[in-house]
Amino acid sequence: MASDPPLYGYQPAQTSPTATLSLVAGILGLSVFPLFGSIIAVAAGYRAKREIAESDGELTGDGLATVGLALGYIGLGLLVVGLCGFAAVFTGLCALPLLIPSVTNDPTGWLPLVSAWG
Repeated sequence: MASDPPLYGYQPAQTSPTATLSLVAGILGLSVFPLFGSIIAVAAGYRAKREIAESDGELTGDGLATVGLALGYIGLGLLVVGLCGFAAVFTGLCALPLLIPSVTNDPTGWLPLVSAWG
């Protein structure tokens, strides 16, 4: 069965390159470039959604842009959680000397502990 010849003037919808960029940047934002990849994924995702909406059906890739946006926001969220965790650990380590009584302030040092054991 022979296929029909293509209609003149008709072009199939093309996938938006910006949507593809958003998806790739979102994947890279979760793996290689946490900050820059996630920011690019979010920015490119919104731009791709706007381009697709304004193209009157000439561009596709709304799903790619949506997944790129989601990955970008997940990457940014994980980055914020990681920074908060780092700050909490760093603050805890800095406060550790204040929480544990120091034996160096005792003029006898460790001697009372050693003499009590034997």
